[in-house]
Amino acid sequence: MPSQNWGTQQEIKEMANHKSSIKRIRSNDAKRTENRYYAKTTRNAVNKLRNATSKKEAQDLLPKVSSMIDKLAKKSVIHKNKAGNLKSKLAKKVATIK
Repeated sequence: MPSQNWGTQQEIKEMANHKSSIKRIRSNDAKRTENRYYAKTTRNAVNKLRNATSKKEAQDLLPKVSSMIDKLAKKSVIHKNKAGNLKSKLAKKVATIK
């Protein structure tokens, strides 16, 4: 059985029957793009913190990264428990750096 090709985003937008659903698709795309940007930026910051070699650098980065993680959890980009687990692991990592 051949694989299904459901088309591009433009074709999906045209499938919507109501004006409100077309607007909803448009706003969801914008939110998804923004959420992906902030999630990726935070992941990069977390990796930078994990790879930090000096304690001073890590201590400077920890509050900034924790804040970024909290903002993602607040906007429900990541789950609040995942945010807590991440912050806990990062704090432990910073504490062990010499």
